[in-house]
Amino acid sequence: PEIIPKGERNLPGDLDEKIISLYGLGTSYSDIQKHMSDMYGVHVSDGLINSVTDRVIPAIKQWQSRPLERLYCILWMDAMHFKVREDGRVITKAVYTVLGVNCRGEKEVLGLYLGDNESASFWMQVLTDLNQRGVEDVLIASIDNLRGFTDAIESIFPHTEVQLCVIHQIRNTMKYVSWKDNRELMRDLKSVYKAPSIDLAEHNLDLFDEKWRKKYPKVVESWRRNWDRLSNYFKYPEPIRKLVYTTNTVEGYHRMVRKVTKNKGAFTSDMALLKLVYLA
Repeated sequence: PEIIPKGERNLPGDLDEKIISLYGLGTSYSDIQKHMSDMYGVHVSDGLINSVTDRVIPAIKQWQSRPLERLYCILWMDAMHFKVREDGRVITKAVYTVLGVNCRGEKEVLGLYLGDNESASFWMQVLTDLNQRGVEDVLIASIDNLRGFTDAIESIFPHTEVQLCVIHQIRNTMKYVSWKDNRELMRDLKSVYKAPSIDLAEHNLDLFDEKWRKKYPKVVESWRRNWDRLSNYFKYPEPIRKLVYTTNTVEGYHRMVRKVTKNKGAFTSDMALLKLVYLA
């Protein structure tokens, strides 16, 4: 009775905040109920927890449409995948993430967008939204090698340098290589992408081509075909190279989010997924 006075129909504001905080840590409804019962002697129903956490929806919508800065130095773009219940079945959906560095050197999540499995056409919608919210130019975009993704970026931000993730390229390469050749081929590849200059990298790529083309023509062709966008990071000094030659930065952010979402099976709705990712 001291926590909830007689006649009151709503929890005090500080308990609402505690429920939202617990939910944002990935705590299940049953665990939230147990915590509230143990700590405060208060029983909260599933419906009450849902109505309390729904109070963040206006904040999500406002955050998703907030104005952005005119220029960003670096953008990392990638997608996370989650299971969501829809029409009585469980399907996989993608949360598209845009992580940027502004001109003050501060990292910022520019947006989270929910769509179907990752595609270049949806990324085009994401980039168009960023442009409409005020982004006029991006210096460097670091992405994986999704078909059509580069063209989507260059159509919205034509002056942006697109850097394909070298680590994704290496992972794709190793799918086609016999385990017997793994170590030797990786040593030769390392001399390419770890070279101190573009001239030496291209010289080592030629040597790699001569040595491995006959045995692994698809691997060599892939590196040749994508080289212009795989090698953009050589234009920059070492500290910037480390930031842009891989999408590890946004993947690190995804790992942080997954610490919160890892105990969830399938989300009950799109908004349930967005609420948790936003709070994380």
